[in-house]
Amino acid sequence: MPNKDAESDGMHTFGLTGGIGSGKSAAAHYFAELGVPILDADEIARVVVEPGSAALASIAQTFGAEFILANGTLDRRRLRERIFSDSVAREWLETLLHPLIREVVKEALKTPCTAPYRLLMAPLLLETGMDQLVEGVIVVDLPEALQLQRALARDQCSEATLRQIMQAQMSRAARLARANFCLDNSQSPTELQDAVKHLHTQLLALVEKNRT
Repeated sequence: MPNKDAESDGMHTFGLTGGIGSGKSAAAHYFAELGVPILDADEIARVVVEPGSAALASIAQTFGAEFILANGTLDRRRLRERIFSDSVAREWLETLLHPLIREVVKEALKTPCTAPYRLLMAPLLLETGMDQLVEGVIVVDLPEALQLQRALARDQCSEATLRQIMQAQMSRAARLARANFCLDNSQSPTELQDAVKHLHTQLLALVEKNRT
């Protein structure tokens, strides 16, 4: 810390990650309210499979046309249910998409940033090695039982699918072991917002220190 391998060209970028249902988006929203630019890897994941893309054509060829919605976009819910019940399918998809997403992220990080720092929000930041593109890792954390409860309330998929997703992601202990900073999201939204404000102050001080 900071990560000397981070490809930020002097611009300060920190990674924001956490398991499904951990509250990454809520934390990112609070950072954004403080003026922190957010690069969302999930949005990039949607771009690389947009209608007309080679990746979407490969997915349709491999899994079938029924995984494409009537408007030509990917049926992400159906695909998620498929890949998290079939490890071979998941590995195939990850081999296809992860390099594409990483390259777009790397290009996006070359864009000049006038803010003191920015965040790369990525659910699989650690699993895909994108932590090598940032100076430090922020993990949004909460107990796994609460994580499952919140994910069930938010997502339109079964508990079985959510448990499979959690099992496929890095374990809570392993994720925390690689965190430079941790945001506890086990309490109320207000407490998460307060934690974000506190961490923001820390990061501003760290960035300023590294400039001197």
